[in-house]
Amino acid sequence: MGMRLRFSSVLTRHSAKVNLLLLFGEHILSVDVEGNMFMWTFKGINQTSAPFGHILLGEKFTPSCIVHPDTYLNKVILGSQEGSLQLWNISTKKKLYEFKGWNSAISSCVSSPALDVVAVGCADGKIHVHNIRYDEELVTFTHSTRGAVTALSFSTDGQPLLASGGSSGVISIWNLEKRRLQSVIRDAHDSSIISLHFFANEPALLSSSADNSIKKWKFGTSDGDPNLHSFRCGHSAPPLCIRFYADGRFILSAGQDRAFRLFSVIQDKQSKELSQHHVSKRAKKLRVKEEEIKLKPVISFDCAEIRERDWCNVVTCHMDTAQAYVWRLKHFVLGEHILNPCPEDPTPVKACAISACGNFAVLGTAGGWMERFNLQSGISRGSYLDMSERRSCAHDGEVVGVACDATNTLLISAGYHGDIKVWDFKARELKFRWEVGSSVVKIVYHRVNGLLATVGDDFIIRLFDVVALRMVRKFEGHTDRITDLCFSEDGKWLMSSSMDGSLRIWDVILARQIDAMQVDVPVTALSLSPNMDVLATTHVDQNGVYLWVNQAMFSGASNANSYGTGKEVLSVKLPPVSSMESSQAEDSDEPVVNHLQSKDAPAFRSQDQQIPDLVTLSLLPKSQWQSLINLDIIKVRNKPIEPPKKPEMAPFFLPSVPSLSGEILFKPSKIAIEERDAKVDEVENNRRQSGMPTSQFLQLLQSSMEMKNFSAFTEYIKGLSPSTLDVELRMLQIIDDDDQQEPDKRPELFTIDLLLDYFIHEISCRNDFEFIQAVIRLFLKIHGETVRRQSRLQEKARKLLEIQSTVWQRVDKLFQSARCMVTFLSNSQF
Repeated sequence: MGMRLRFSSVLTRHSAKVNLLLLFGEHILSVDVEGNMFMWTFKGINQTSAPFGHILLGEKFTPSCIVHPDTYLNKVILGSQEGSLQLWNISTKKKLYEFKGWNSAISSCVSSPALDVVAVGCADGKIHVHNIRYDEELVTFTHSTRGAVTALSFSTDGQPLLASGGSSGVISIWNLEKRRLQSVIRDAHDSSIISLHFFANEPALLSSSADNSIKKWKFGTSDGDPNLHSFRCGHSAPPLCIRFYADGRFILSAGQDRAFRLFSVIQDKQSKELSQHHVSKRAKKLRVKEEEIKLKPVISFDCAEIRERDWCNVVTCHMDTAQAYVWRLKHFVLGEHILNPCPEDPTPVKACAISACGNFAVLGTAGGWMERFNLQSGISRGSYLDMSERRSCAHDGEVVGVACDATNTLLISAGYHGDIKVWDFKARELKFRWEVGSSVVKIVYHRVNGLLATVGDDFIIRLFDVVALRMVRKFEGHTDRITDLCFSEDGKWLMSSSMDGSLRIWDVILARQIDAMQVDVPVTALSLSPNMDVLATTHVDQNGVYLWVNQAMFSGASNANSYGTGKEVLSVKLPPVSSMESSQAEDSDEPVVNHLQSKDAPAFRSQDQQIPDLVTLSLLPKSQWQSLINLDIIKVRNKPIEPPKKPEMAPFFLPSVPSLSGEILFKPSKIAIEERDAKVDEVENNRRQSGMPTSQFLQLLQSSMEMKNFSAFTEYIKGLSPSTLDVELRMLQIIDDDDQQEPDKRPELFTIDLLLDYFIHEISCRNDFEFIQAVIRLFLKIHGETVRRQSRLQEKARKLLEIQSTVWQRVDKLFQSARCMVTFLSNSQF
C-alpha cells in the first residue's frame, strides 16, 4: 500500500482490446481479443520500444486466460472460449501441443506448486486438475453454485489446498489430498470474483471482486476454515451524493449500492461504511443478499458537525421511501429514530436540511409537505403550511429543496413548479414568495452571504438574495441538464456540473465565468473542500470518488486574462486511480499542469496576486523570524553553565562613546579589535574549508541590485538559520568607527548601503513583511551606530523610515476599519 509507482512507458501495437497480460522472466506478453499475442522485452523498456515477436493464435481461438507453467522455459499455456487449451513456445513462435479440452469455455487457469500440474476452470462450473506432461486428468471438482469458475489459486504453505472463485461471488476451498470440498465462503463478495492469490508460505488468501473490494482471509489452525482478516472496499455502484466533512478530512458518500460511506482523504485506513444494524446477520438468517436488507439508495442528505458528539447529526432521504433516516457519525451507525413526515398521506421524502444549530431537521416530500423534527428525540415539531395552496401543504407539487439560514430565523424551500418560499423558521409562517419562471430541479443555499442558487430545467443558474428578495445573478453556459452545484466556503465562487461534460466556475462578485473544463465522463455530483484546495467529483457509471487538487484558481488571483470566456473549454481526463501521476511529477523536472487551471491562464507569481494596500507575509514559521529579534536572549538562555572565572586585568579608565539608546558603550581596545579580527578570520577559514563561497551573501546582494530583482536574495536569507543570518550581518560590522578613511573606499559601508537599498525596495513592495521587519531590527541593532555616524547612510535611513511609516499607516488604517466594524456588529442587537 505504501509503494510508490512511477510511470515508465506506454506500449502501443494492438489494434483491438487487450484482455490478457503476463509478466515472467524478462518478457511481457500481451494478448488481445482478436488473437494477437505480442512479446515485449521488460528490461530497458522505453516509449519507443517495439515488440520482439508476434503470434497470431488463429481464427477459432478466442483467448480467455494465459499461464506460464513452472520450469517450462519460454512456454505458455493459453485457454480459449471455444474450450481448447494450447501450449506455445514464444521463442520459436510455434504451437507445441493442443489439449483435448472439456467441451466448455475455459475461464481461468493457474499453475500448481507440483511440476507439470495445472488447474483449469471452466464456464460450466467445473475445475480440472490436469497433468500437462502426459495430458492426463488427475481430479475434477464441481462448484455447488451456478456460474463460471473465474479465479483459481494453489496454497504454497504446505497445505494441499486449492481456492476457486465463481461468478456468483462464492469462494470454495478444496482439499487435494482428500479430493473433496473443505469449506465454502458463501458471502465472500457481492459480485464475480476477479482474482485469488495465496500468500507465499502463509495460510492467507487474498481475493478481489467486481464489487470494488479486496479481502484478506486467514486460515485457522484448528478447523482450517478461512476467516475474514481485513478488507478494503469502495462503492460497488456509482455514488449519487458527496459532501466534504470535518474540515475537508473526510468525504461522505452515498451510492446506488445502498451504502453510505465515509472516505478519508488523508488515510484510507480511516475509510469505512456506516453500519445499518447487523445487515450481515439478518441476511444470513433470511438467506438473502446483504444488498436486499440495506436501505434504498440515498438521493439526498445533509449533515451538521456541531452536534456530532451529542446525538445524530446526519439525515438522509432515500429513493421511493416515505421516511427519512438519521445517522450518528460519532459511532458510524444508523440512528435509533426514523423521521416519518405526514403519516396520514405518506409520500417519498425528496429533500432534507439540518439547522445551523444541529437541533432540527426539515423534510420535504413529493406531495409538497414540509415538516420539522427534533433530531435528539425524533419528535415532530410542526409542519409548514401555505393556506393559499389548493390543499393544506407547503407547495403545490414536489419539494425539490429546503435550506435553513445561519440564525434559525428563515427557512427557504423550493417547489418543482418554480415557486421559492421564505418561511419564519420558529413560527412556521410564510413570509415571502416569488416565482423563478421555470421548473426548479435543485437549490443550494450559502448561509454566510445569504445567496440562494437555483437550477432550472432551462439550464440556467439563478442567484437570489433571500433578504432583499430579488435575483442578483444569472449564469448561462451549460447546454444539458445541470447535475450539481457547490458554493466555495467564502461564497465568492460557484461551481456547477452538467451532463454536457462541462464543469464551470463562476465568480459571484464579478458575475462572470472564470474557468471551465470538459471531462470525458460527465460529473454527477461535486463538493469543494472548506480550504478550497481539493474538489471531489463523481461521474456517470464510475464507482470512485475523484479528487482534483488545485492551487491556482482559488488562490485569490484576480486578473482579466484568467477569466474563462466559455468559448474555449479545457478538455481533461479523469484523475488516475493509482498514484502514478503524482509519483511521476515528483520524479520529473517538468512542472505539473493543474487540471482546474484555464488553458490560457498565465502562471501568476505571488507578487502578481498581491492586493493593493495590503502586505504579503513570508509564510515562514513564527519561531524563525521571532528568533531574529530575541537572538541575544536565546544565546544567554542556551549558554552552558560554567564555574566562575577570575576577571582579567582591565584599565581603570575605559574610553566610552555615546549611543542611540543613551547607554554608555565602551570603546574596544586594540586587543579587543585584534580578537575580533581573529574571530572573523576563523569564520572565513571555516567557510572556505566547508566549500561555501566566502562572499555568497555579498555576491547575491550585489547581483540582485544590478538586476533590480531581490527575489533570489530574499529566498537565500529566508533559508538561513537565525544564528547564521546574525553572523552574516555581523561580518559587515565596523570595528573602528573613528577611521578617517573616505567612505567610498570602505567596502563595509558600501555593503551596508546596499542593504538599506534592499530594505527600501522590499518595504515599498510590501513583500515578506514580517520577516523583513525582523531583519531590519537585527540590522539596526548591529549597524545602528555606523548608520548614525555616516551622513550618506543617514539619508537612506530617513527614506526607509518614510516608506515604512507610509506602508504601516495604510495597513493600520485597514486594521482600525476592521476593528470598528467588528465592534459595531458585536454591539448590535438583531
